[in-house]
Amino acid sequence: MRIEILGMGCPKCRQLTANAELAMKELNIRAEISKVTDIGKITEYGVMMTPALVIDGKVVSSGKALTKDDIKKLLAK
Repeated sequence: MRIEILGMGCPKCRQLTANAELAMKELNIRAEISKVTDIGKITEYGVMMTPALVIDGKVVSSGKALTKDDIKKLLAK
């Protein structure tokens, strides 16, 4: 599994990263987490509002920092 956090490093982006890490830890999921800060790469995903969460190449959320529980639901699918 590959998880990407799209954003420029704002407080919401950092919160989304922290929540994703907690969700993975609680579900005992090993995944690669990467941060994408390049605006060109972010727009390639079609994302207009950050932060955005991408799981295995698919944008699952944009424009808000999901809670740990919201992310756990997405990871469990």
